[in-house]
Amino acid sequence: MTRPRRPGRDDDPDRLYTLTGGRSRSDSDAFDLVTLVVSECEPTPGMQSEHATILRMCQLPTAVVEISAALGLPVSIVRIMLSDLLDTGRISARHPRTARVADRLPDPDILEQVLVGLRNL
Repeated sequence: MTRPRRPGRDDDPDRLYTLTGGRSRSDSDAFDLVTLVVSECEPTPGMQSEHATILRMCQLPTAVVEISAALGLPVSIVRIMLSDLLDTGRISARHPRTARVADRLPDPDILEQVLVGLRNL
């Protein structure tokens, strides 16, 4: 009986090293699991195959975790590759909540009044 393949753990470490250029961390904190990625251009000849796959897959907004699952690679590796694409302007990234979070935050004065009221209880 064979065990199911575990992406990242059962992969050849040399392959992961090659994909990331030897880096173990992304230079950017722009990506978490639900960050939406959209490609800004088409793949070009000579591009790393995983980068080309990401660009094709992200023609519509796609979450980092979905990209990782589709490529069968650990999220940490995908973040490094996405960081490379972001640095070259080939993708854009945004967190799904960043656009409207500031609009929904409560007024700091109201929060302070609530805190004072709670302390007086």
